[in-house]
Amino acid sequence: MSPIQETGTGGASMTGAVLSPCVGLCSTTLGDDVCRGCQRHRDEIRDWFAMPAEERQRRMNELDALRQQQASVLIDVFDEARLEQQMRRHRIRFRASQPALSRAVELLRVGRERIGVLDAYGLSPRPGAPASAAELYAVLSDALNGAAASRRQRDSQAGR
Repeated sequence: MSPIQETGTGGASMTGAVLSPCVGLCSTTLGDDVCRGCQRHRDEIRDWFAMPAEERQRRMNELDALRQQQASVLIDVFDEARLEQQMRRHRIRFRASQPALSRAVELLRVGRERIGVLDAYGLSPRPGAPASAAELYAVLSDALNGAAASRRQRDSQAGR
């Protein structure tokens, strides 16, 4: 179960849980320095619940921007309403403030093996990108992991 939930005030969800980008697939337990699921680095995951709400929100925004940057090379969201409708239909959690491309990354992560036609989800591959959801997510996942590792290096250099 993914703890990404609609947010209330102060970075907590409506249910009182702390907002987190965790998608329940933490590869840091397998030795990765950066999680393949949420793109946070090990120290960030460890310290998440001790961070002030403003810091967590800043980092959520950074992660959304990272996903948008990487996804924009491969896919377009041409119908945000259809994307949201399909995410609700398949019970894929997302935040109200989450950008459409960041939502699309989560949709592809969860549904890559079941999605037949991308345009039924409000998505289209960009020219030169793979047409199948599974292949598209494989390329996107590699790009996200590389970008997340670079983000980790910048955070280390900045002392975060």
